[in-house]
Amino acid sequence: MSCGGPHNIDCRKVLDAVFLYLDGECNDPQQHLIRAHLDECSPCLREFGVEHEVKMLVARKCGGERAPDSLRLSVLARLRAARTSADATEYRPD
Repeated sequence: MSCGGPHNIDCRKVLDAVFLYLDGECNDPQQHLIRAHLDECSPCLREFGVEHEVKMLVARKCGGERAPDSLRLSVLARLRAARTSADATEYRPD
């Protein structure tokens, strides 16, 4: 997609980065470039709005589910064991 106007960042690159932008995974310079582009490019802003709505719908319909307590406790126990093992391996007095 391209609106035909000159921009600091290409429309396709903005749309490729929309989910990174929505998830807050862009660094500050990238965020500013994308936000500036969206402010001046109506087609990209419309597409961004659609992507944002899809993300919000998925979060609303799929969010809030929680892993069973038994799974949560098992994962925590394995993480603790792995950390203890890693700590023991790192500390080897000579």
